[in-house]
Amino acid sequence: MKLQLNIQPLNTWLNTNNEPLLISGPCSAETEEQLLTTAHLLASTGKVSVLRAGIWKPRTRPGEFEGIGSVGLEWLNRAKQETGLPTAVEVANAKHVEEALAAGVDILWIGARSTVNPFTVQEIADALQGVDVPVLVKNPVNPDLQLWIGALERINKAGITKLGAIHRGFSSFEKSSFRNEPMWEMAIQLKTLCPELPIINDPSHICGNRELIPYIAQKALDLDMQGLMIESHVDPSVAWTDAKQQVTPAALSELVDRLTVREPESNNEVFVDQLAELRKQIDKIDDLMLQKLGERMSIVQKIGEFKRDNQVTILQVNRWEEIIKKGTAFAKALKLDTGFVEKFLELVHSESIRKQTEIMNAGKAEAGIAAESHSEVKA
Repeated sequence: MKLQLNIQPLNTWLNTNNEPLLISGPCSAETEEQLLTTAHLLASTGKVSVLRAGIWKPRTRPGEFEGIGSVGLEWLNRAKQETGLPTAVEVANAKHVEEALAAGVDILWIGARSTVNPFTVQEIADALQGVDVPVLVKNPVNPDLQLWIGALERINKAGITKLGAIHRGFSSFEKSSFRNEPMWEMAIQLKTLCPELPIINDPSHICGNRELIPYIAQKALDLDMQGLMIESHVDPSVAWTDAKQQVTPAALSELVDRLTVREPESNNEVFVDQLAELRKQIDKIDDLMLQKLGERMSIVQKIGEFKRDNQVTILQVNRWEEIIKKGTAFAKALKLDTGFVEKFLELVHSESIRKQTEIMNAGKAEAGIAAESHSEVKA
């Protein structure tokens, strides 16, 4: 089912010169000089569409720098007047919304720690009633698509039609090279549910490391995201927050120059015809795969009945290890990614276990219903 949002296209409320939107600026507004210098350098690149700066910073633990506060809004307004760049800040409650709007901030965004809490989002939505301002909603900290959708719906129901989402990755217990796991499939699902919704990627928070930003930024554009939010500081080495993930304005300009922007569609008739033919081949293979999966599950059902009749457990560890070993070896021979094949086999195995469990417990469920009916008759 498609997500029903009443929103305006990005290019109707923000001029990006037909280029991907680029929002940039320091993680935190630290001093007036730091913010103004960074803003002028970013404006001089000619590549930045919106100036961002953290004014209120939600920190994991007390005692850390939690933002310069409302005075930073004055600095941001001065930067806007001097550079001509529209401004954007994160808001986490009604008071933030009121102060940001009073200071002339052009775009508001809701952070990941706020999106995760419907009470917080609703408070912000209530403060936005009757206001015509663009709002961007970051994905929640945890990978919960419904929370992300719910936040977008709450803001939209408040009358905000200049609406977009920010994909900044998700927290994970698994250690990896990224600060937050991209989990691209979450953003793709959101885009599938609401194709007209602009989605901006935040490589800085996904990476947590400036060296990885070009890779994530390119992948985001290749997935047809409408823009990037990249943190930039005049001197990241002395930044008060998130120093490792910020880049200098000059480095940002070089990074953007190296990115390849591709079109989502092509008018080349030869390309369109060849793509259609290749997709037909894919569809035919997909049909065969589903047919074979259906045949496999029919055999799984027979195995489940056989195990039930012979009082044998569902899980056979040695058999599962054999499937994984054989499958990954075959994957290597076919030059398939073994991680992908393992995940695929795990999904198929989980469905097989579910199906066999259903068969094993079918008799017990029927016996339970019969016993319950018998008790009711006696009563």
